[in-house]
Amino acid sequence: MSVFMDVPLAQKLEGSLLKTYKQDDHPNKMFLAYKVCMTSQGQPWVSSVVRKTRTQIAQDPSLNFEYTPVMGMKSFIQASLNLLFGKNSQVIMENRAGGVHTVGDSGAFQLGAQFLKTWRRDSQIVYIISSQKEPHGLVFQDMGFTVYEHTFWDSARLCLDPSMLLDVVERAPHGCIFVIGNISNCKLTHGQWTQLMVLMKSKQIFPFFDIPYQGLATGDLEEDSRFLQYFVSQGFEFFCSQSLSKNFGIYDEGVGILAVVALNNQLLLRVLSQLMNFAWTLWLNPPTTGARIITSVLCNPAMQAEWKQSLEGVVENVMMTKEKVKEKLRLLGTPGSWDHITEQKGSHSYLGLNSQQVEYLVKKKHIYIPKNGRINFTCINSYNIDYITESITEAVLFTKDSEK
Repeated sequence: MSVFMDVPLAQKLEGSLLKTYKQDDHPNKMFLAYKVCMTSQGQPWVSSVVRKTRTQIAQDPSLNFEYTPVMGMKSFIQASLNLLFGKNSQVIMENRAGGVHTVGDSGAFQLGAQFLKTWRRDSQIVYIISSQKEPHGLVFQDMGFTVYEHTFWDSARLCLDPSMLLDVVERAPHGCIFVIGNISNCKLTHGQWTQLMVLMKSKQIFPFFDIPYQGLATGDLEEDSRFLQYFVSQGFEFFCSQSLSKNFGIYDEGVGILAVVALNNQLLLRVLSQLMNFAWTLWLNPPTTGARIITSVLCNPAMQAEWKQSLEGVVENVMMTKEKVKEKLRLLGTPGSWDHITEQKGSHSYLGLNSQQVEYLVKKKHIYIPKNGRINFTCINSYNIDYITESITEAVLFTKDSEK
């Protein structure tokens, strides 16, 4: 008898929505939930400078492809930290920010959670708050943390509500861990930032930030990570997962760092030494192709300028698409206000549809979107925008009629 007899077949990781879409043979089917940025031709977006750099690296005879240190590529880590905080920032100049080269989009959370499980044994409660449900919860759950997940999207008022974030912090217990994603999309006032940090300090809450696509929210790299400076200036110590796959368009590389900010260099070195021990057992040596591409771009002023320009182009296209969707819905006489579409930052934003309207789009119009109505606006282009907006109008009118 096989030792694997009792092992059940796991649910496919690609999710049921994508699976249903692939099985659908309707000619007008559309999938608006891809994680990656798409071009107007419906292909994954890749920065033009990345393609050139990849070719140059492949032809470089000086590369010996030797194993990297456990910490990863030092030049990549430093370039990533400079991008995250600014080359001349306080925390870089004081040498109290460091990082470890991580694997995949969840590698930083895997590494950070392992450290916190071992060295913050009195803090085994994790709050995850973002604009959507995040996959990090599974990482912390698998390590035995008690996880509470919250979103600051207010589906009733159709907005990202910073007061929801503050409410969660007020209710959170002393000494817990706070994983915060997409906080730059949540428009906190100066007073709310102050209130948030006072609350977190008084409760000794440890922040663990997630920056998955710096530069793709506003088109401004500094603006997308500016909130980190608030926490640095107030003397916080924290972790930050910085993924660099999406904003370079090298999705298959899954590359980033776990950034660490400590009160001084001595404490930083202690933390990094422990993180390297965990990295040794998790992956030993991180892959370097993606890291080499990113380092080459970030360390070359001309290439970095070209990359920044490509990010600005993506963001401008997203903003233009959102404006077009909103305007078409207005011209179609679609009931309700659609200002919330253009008020949100980034490629992924909420349409503001209820579950019945989402179901109508999926089953009747073959437009596949998540149950929460948060779609990837780069999936909308000149070829499908009319069908999509007309279908949304149809869904809204249908559900309104059914309520009568």
